Amino acid sequence: LLVANPKPFVFHVQLNRPNKLNAINRAMWIGLKQCFEDLSTNPECRAIVLSGEGRLFTAGIDLNDMLKLGQELSEISDVARKGAVMDKLIKLYQDSISSLEVCPKPVIAAVHSACVGAGVDLTSTADIRYCTEDAWFQVKEVEIGMAADVGTLQRLPKIIGNQSLVRDLCFTARKFSGPQAKEYGFVSEVFKDKEEMLSKAIELAEMIAANSPVAVQATKKSIVYSLDHTNQEGLDHIREMNKLLLQSEDFLEATASQLTKSGPPVFAKL
Repeated sequence: LLVANPKPFVFHVQLNRPNKLNAINRAMWIGLKQCFEDLSTNPECRAIVLSGEGRLFTAGIDLNDMLKLGQELSEISDVARKGAVMDKLIKLYQDSISSLEVCPKPVIAAVHSACVGAGVDLTSTADIRYCTEDAWFQVKEVEIGMAADVGTLQRLPKIIGNQSLVRDLCFTARKFSGPQAKEYGFVSEVFKDKEEMLSKAIELAEMIAANSPVAVQATKKSIVYSLDHTNQEGLDHIREMNKLLLQSEDFLEATASQLTKSGPPVFAKL
């Protein structure tokens, strides 16, 4: 991974195996998890842009890595012990993908060209998704003889909100374009090229970072929690947070700024 800090409180994380089409190998799975866990608690970080270095976003899971795994499993004779190895590995990959969702800082995924398999899992955990006109997406797993197991089947139906379409895409492994992704509701904006997209993504991250980190992080936590809970449970959750957060200096300073029209406040690090 490449990690940069292009603007105050904005971090840019890039998948960085361009010579391997940013295929995600075991080292990258571990690196993604560690990176987003570190940014979760970094007071200098308030918003994150995720993109891919090179000619495409990601070709998905590294199939050579999977072949090595097959060789490792062949050395274990007992099926229960093979299963234990696989359980540990799948859990690592699931936690790696989920680290973007668990991270309290908003994540903007910026996709150019191909976003295949695990790339869809990864971008599905982002809070906001941008892509280029030449981008295309593919839930590829059935094409390589497996069911997606690190998040797409759980998150994509909630993002798109169309069970028929999701099942179509996941059962057939057919590709869909950037403009189609916007039509489906998977991305919110489509840009002419990667340069324009990254510029707009960083600009958006700056806008987010200018707001109260207390308010933004509480907002993300509430949205994520409410996806899997009833409306009342979501209301109870935000009430428990806001009975403390509404006593924060951020709320007082922002309110005073609005009333006096004295310009945007500068919020302390969190």
